[in-house]
Amino acid sequence: DKIPQGEVRLKHKMVLPRKQEVYTRMEELINDFMLVNFGAMPEPGETYTAIEAPKGELGFFIVSIGEGHPWKLKIRSPSASNLQGLPVMVEGSMIADVVAIIGSIDPVMGEADK
Repeated sequence: DKIPQGEVRLKHKMVLPRKQEVYTRMEELINDFMLVNFGAMPEPGETYTAIEAPKGELGFFIVSIGEGHPWKLKIRSPSASNLQGLPVMVEGSMIADVVAIIGSIDPVMGEADK
């Protein structure tokens, strides 16, 4: 409801219409049905987007073939990114220090095994 009326809502039909309009206009009902059941239809292509998460960089690689759902989706977790620098961090350290170095990274191993 906070998206202003105009080109954003009319041109691409990527956002759900207001519920009051869904109940009163057939075009908005069909648009609501198509978006909920089939998703938005993006153009074919690929993109990589990274955001800053509490434990590091969280990346998403999405490939679209023009359907409502991604053809391919890969998630690069912060723990996987942080553990890639481990060989540089432990270089020249003693074996006993490796446990402390890994603990300072604070990895979540469930997301690092991708």
